[in-house]
Amino acid sequence: MIYIDTSALYAVLDADDENHERAKRLWADLITQKARLVCSNYVLVETFALVQHRLGIEAVRTLQEDILPVLHIEWVDEPSHRAGVTAMLTAGRRRLSLVDCVSFEVMRQRGIKTVFAFDPHFAEQGFECIPRE
Repeated sequence: MIYIDTSALYAVLDADDENHERAKRLWADLITQKARLVCSNYVLVETFALVQHRLGIEAVRTLQEDILPVLHIEWVDEPSHRAGVTAMLTAGRRRLSLVDCVSFEVMRQRGIKTVFAFDPHFAEQGFECIPRE
């Protein structure tokens, strides 16, 4: 299983993103390998908002029609949400988001060790990141 972060989804969709070419190649490789791709509904909410704001509704349509069908969505429950809030407040870091902290919780609960992300917070938490820097 590979967890998919907002940073990766956005890089796949935005041709002007500095990570777009790498993201596009890695995404194609993951699809070809038939890897089980997982993300949380929190990642989706964050990604939809970011893509709509920065890229527009057609990019949202691409996300909905082309990307979502290959993702397995983990729905965040109340205990996972609370654990994410606690982790975020305990860390006390301005740039460490609730979505990231909930993602860490979901990954640990599901035994997911690998993440497709361009966000350094996942490596800081001990997860294996692709692409590898």
